[in-house]
Amino acid sequence: MPITPLTRRRLEAFRRNRRGFWSLWIFLALFLVTLFAEFIANDRPIVVSYEGRLYFPVLADYPETTFGGDFPTSADYRDPAVQKLISAKGWMVWPLIPFSYDTINYQLPSPAPSPPSSVNWLGTDDQGRDVLTRLIYGFRISVLFGLVLTGLSSLIGVTAGAVQGYFGGLIDLGFQRFIEIWSNLPVLYLLIIMASLIEPNFWWLLGLMLLFSWMSLVDVVRAEFLRARNFDYVRAARALGVPDRVIILRHVLPNATVATITFLPFVLNGSITTLTSLDFLGFGLPPGSPSLGEVLAQGKANLQAPWLGLSAFFVLASMLSLLIFVGEAVRDAFDPRKVVL
Repeated sequence: MPITPLTRRRLEAFRRNRRGFWSLWIFLALFLVTLFAEFIANDRPIVVSYEGRLYFPVLADYPETTFGGDFPTSADYRDPAVQKLISAKGWMVWPLIPFSYDTINYQLPSPAPSPPSSVNWLGTDDQGRDVLTRLIYGFRISVLFGLVLTGLSSLIGVTAGAVQGYFGGLIDLGFQRFIEIWSNLPVLYLLIIMASLIEPNFWWLLGLMLLFSWMSLVDVVRAEFLRARNFDYVRAARALGVPDRVIILRHVLPNATVATITFLPFVLNGSITTLTSLDFLGFGLPPGSPSLGEVLAQGKANLQAPWLGLSAFFVLASMLSLLIFVGEAVRDAFDPRKVVL
């Protein structure tokens, strides 16, 4: 589909905001790198050559007997005995960081949490796990959680706002009263109650947060539909007998999409912050999961190990700042006062 002149002018306005433009590329580069975290930080080799055959432990489990060992269980590639067996008849290629997010380093030079060293570049936490690895995996799961939550909540919020604004009347009034009641429910208390009944995981937590996060875009979309439903072209479409569904999707929704897109980076920012806050309080992802909030909580509990809190703070501050800069650039790009016509 060809790019319209208006879209081209918006893209040019986005590029002119250098801070937001480069923030987008930096954020995408970081996210792309963390998507392949298993190939960057893992306690398994990327590839193993043994007796002329290639194996990929990073993608599949292989028993120790595959490499001449005695046990039919999964091979522990950090075990010196297994390494010796493989080295005798082949070779291994390790990731840049030879630790996974749950790997415990039993050969620390000092008690955990240990300070940064040539082995653990950002030190270890109070369980002997590599901090840098947990930050890489935590960055990925935070962004993925935020993207999925933002997408689903936007879909529900835009639909609810469109129905309210287009039809108005009792439908709008009833929806508004429901949102007022629903938005005042104590979200944190509900999450605590649910956490005491079930063990929260990624999808459970996503579903619980989705129950409340969809309201962030309702007011914006509702206002756009209330304004646009009385335009002449909408009235003409009604007079011609065009179904309401077609009017909403083809004629009114594109106008509301502009306001929605400008809010999406900020909604994503809020979703990541919410997950981090819940993990920090201990009501987020299951214990042991790679989480930025959990690293922050460890920094609070281990003030004698400043590398924990500082590392998590720097990653969070950088991530959220990049998203804010991108959101500002998107807002300027869709601002008609700043787009040169």
